Formats: sequence, structure tokens, C-alpha cells
Amino acid sequence: MELDPLIISRLQFAFVIAFHAIFPAFTIGLASFLALLYGLYVKTSNTIWEQLAQFWTKVFAVVFGMGVVSGIVMSFQFGTNWSNFSQATANFIGPMLSYEVLTAFFLEAGFLGVLLFGRGRVSPGVHLFAAIMVAVGTLISTFWILSTNSWMHTPAGFEIKDGTFYITSWFEAIFNPSFPYRFLHMGLASFLAGGFVVAGVSAWFLLRGHEIEANRKALSLSLWLLLIAAPAQAVVGDFHGINTLEHQPAKLAAIEAIWETDTAVPLALFAIPDQENQTNHLELSVPKMGSLILTHDLNGEIKGLSEWPKEEQPPVWFTFFGFRIMVGLGFLMIAFAVAGLVLRKGGRIYHNHYFLQGLRLMSVAPFIALLAGWIVTETGRAPWLVYGIMSHAEGLTPSLTGGVALFTLLGYMGVYAVVFAAGVYYLTKVIRLGMEEEKEQDGANDNHRPMRPMSASHASFDDDPSPARS
Repeated sequence: MELDPLIISRLQFAFVIAFHAIFPAFTIGLASFLALLYGLYVKTSNTIWEQLAQFWTKVFAVVFGMGVVSGIVMSFQFGTNWSNFSQATANFIGPMLSYEVLTAFFLEAGFLGVLLFGRGRVSPGVHLFAAIMVAVGTLISTFWILSTNSWMHTPAGFEIKDGTFYITSWFEAIFNPSFPYRFLHMGLASFLAGGFVVAGVSAWFLLRGHEIEANRKALSLSLWLLLIAAPAQAVVGDFHGINTLEHQPAKLAAIEAIWETDTAVPLALFAIPDQENQTNHLELSVPKMGSLILTHDLNGEIKGLSEWPKEEQPPVWFTFFGFRIMVGLGFLMIAFAVAGLVLRKGGRIYHNHYFLQGLRLMSVAPFIALLAGWIVTETGRAPWLVYGIMSHAEGLTPSLTGGVALFTLLGYMGVYAVVFAAGVYYLTKVIRLGMEEEKEQDGANDNHRPMRPMSASHASFDDDPSPARS
């Protein structure tokens, strides 16, 4: 049987980006959380905030390293598997990836050293500045990468000469029509990922009776952040959907499994899409709600997939179910954020066994939603690499064989399995150790740490004779 290099190359890219995406998403959200923790320490002088910051800095360092290792392969794939695409779009893709390295990665990597090894060597203010710079670096990196990817979905500010893209307006290309919505959507997804991991780990510690005071603070702070980010994500997602309807109507039709152009379109809560026969089976829908949600008009018109030839239609099954997984988990995240608000009365967020266990399980939900969202985004663009202009087949390396593509795919899977296993091992080790190391280092540093005014909250913590571990 002859192996199709196009299918295998697409599988390889999907595997690599799915594996890589979870790490930057986590570090983006966690970096901002770290900056907040260090800021609270500088403001209050309460060593609990510093201990929390140091603990989560170690977690950040491990995940950051895994993201760097897995991300290196991404740029290589453009040349090895998609050389026609790389050559045609080099005038845009090349500078954009370079800007990301020069303005973001160097900033992150440089100040990460201060963040990791500066404790006791630089002042708390400088340490805070390093944390802020790392957080800013992750957001700048997101800016360039999301702009590049968004341009592939909604290309703008270019002209094509002899099969090569030339940029006529960098502003239009960078701030292409879908970029603002995708940037906000990904940013909030990252904050949700970081927030739910912090909440889940803090809940785990509280269930075990470890570091009660510190983990109560971490849980409370993360739940406040989630209460803002989770509903905001639903609002941004709505605007993103309207933008998709305008600029990528075929993707939107695939997301909702709409086959015929119509008005007052129902919202399919569940269905089994049959792309071969251009219909749905076992459909459960709400009348007119599709038009209302997508156009904000009960009688709004939505184009069906029949408007496009079958070879230009996205794979409906993946986009349809991927979207519903993402949205379902999104509503579940909102529910937990609201439940946290309700359970604050009487401090029940710290004692309710079912809520704490639920938070532990929810720590993986943002990553599943993130991967489902990327499946919707990328499969919904098919069969285009540059939407409406260059297809996957046209961007593939001409000399690539199916055997070579399969060999590299299996190689990446093997290497990534080792990276993932090592990363999970060290993450588990760091988390299980908790904040004991930070406490010991605090004691060792007390003799040479500059004297600082002690806040009331700090004094009450230090004077409390009860053990930190119950």
C-alpha cells in the first residue's frame, strides 16, 4: 500500500502542534499569575506570597523547558514537509517568526534566569520586574504567533507575483481581520489553563491538609481570576464566531453542520454529520437558535456547505464535535467559577470535599478545550493552508515520500514521549515537595535578607503557633 505524504504530513503537523500548544498556553497564564504573586509579596511583605511564587516558578521553569524543546520542531517542519508553502510565504512568515524570537523569546529567556536564580541576589523589586518581563514576553510571543496563524486564515495586506506572496501593508497583514479575536481568545484560554491548574493543585494540597494557609490564598486568588476569565471567554468566543461567519463561512457551516443555505437556522445540539450525503442523522436542535447566536437575528441567513464543492469543504465531523467539546467544557469552567463565588460564604471553598475534588479534575479541562479549539480552527480551514489561495496539496514538499514522512512522524512521537515522560516526572516531583524547600530557604536567607517593614498579615502569620500543616 502506497503511503500518502500529504495525509501523513498533516498528521505529523497536527501531532506536533497539539503536543506543543499545551505548554505555551500554560506558561502564558502562569507567568501572569507569577507576576501577580511577586507583586503581592512586594506590596505586603507577606512571605506566604513569596513562597507561593517560588513554588510556582519551579513549575513554570519545567513547563517552559518542555515548550521550548517541543517548539523547535515546529519551524523545521515548514522546510521539511511544506517547502512550497515556506517558499511562497517566506516574505511574511520568515520575518514574523524572527520578530517572535527577537522581541519575545530573548526577553523571556533572559529574565527567566533572574527569576529562577535571583532570589537573595537581587532586591524584591528587581525580582518582581523580572517576573513582569517574563509575563510580557509570553504575551508578545503570543502576539506574533497568533498574528501569523491568523494571516493564514484571513490573509490581508499582500499581493502575489509569480506564485510568491509580497507584503504591501505590514499593518494590514499583522492586524488581519481575525487576529484581534483570536489573540484575545487564546490569551483567555491561557489564563484559564493556568488558573485551573493552580486551583486544582491548591485543592489537592488542601484535601491532603498541606500548607493550609498558603494554598487557601492561592485557591482564593485563582478562583477570583477564573470568575473574570471564564465568562469573558464566552463573550470573546461569540465575537470570534461572528468574525468567522464573515470571513470563513465554510468553516462556520462545518462547525454547525449546516448543509443548505437558509434563514432561521436551528442550533444543532447533537447530530451525526454525514458529509458524503450532505445531511445529519439523529439531529437534536433548537429552532432558530443557530441564526440568533451566529447572526444575532432570529431570521438571519447562514450559508450552507452545499455552496462549496465537496473538495473545498472542511471535514465536518472533526469541526462539529471539536467545537461542542470546547464549548461544553467552557460552560463547565464558568459553572465552577460561579460555584466558587457561591461557596465563598463561610469559607466553604476550602472545605467542600466535592468542590475541591472537582477542581482537581478540572485542572485538565482547559487543555482538552484548547486542543479541541485548535482542531476546530485548523480542520475548519481545510483544505487551505492560506485560506482560499493555497491548498495543503499545493504547499507540500514535492519530493517528500510517504515513507519519509511516516519515519519522521514516528521519530517525533518517540522523542516527544520521552520529553513528556521526563517532564511529568519532574513536575510531579516538584508538586509533591510543595513549599518545604521555600520555607527552608527563607530561614537560610533571613540572616542576609535586607530588613523590611512587616505588614499586619505577615505578623499574624509568623506569630501563629499552630503548625502550617494540619
